Amino acid sequence: MSLAQQMITIGMVVLGTMLTRFLPFMIFPDNKPIPKYIQYLGKVLPYSVIGLLIVYCLKGVSWTSPSYGLPEIISIAGVVCVHRWKKNMLLSIATGTVLYMILVQAVF
Repeated sequence: MSLAQQMITIGMVVLGTMLTRFLPFMIFPDNKPIPKYIQYLGKVLPYSVIGLLIVYCLKGVSWTSPSYGLPEIISIAGVVCVHRWKKNMLLSIATGTVLYMILVQAVF
């Protein structure tokens, strides 16, 4: 990559980052009410994203091979239990990750 191409690439990254950071504040200023459909999306999209992530994470699991998806099921149950107990998302994610790694590496 030439120096000009590098500068253009950096400029485009900066422009894209600034656009995504400032555009919502330009579209929805403080003195203007937020449209109802945007409020609706703000309520339902987090749950949709979590559902999508669960499907994505479980799409490659072979339910008929010898582990039968048990590490994944146990890890998901661990995440749910820790999250219901402590209500801490970071702790829940860390618990699920560590539990899954232990199960895959040492048990199954």
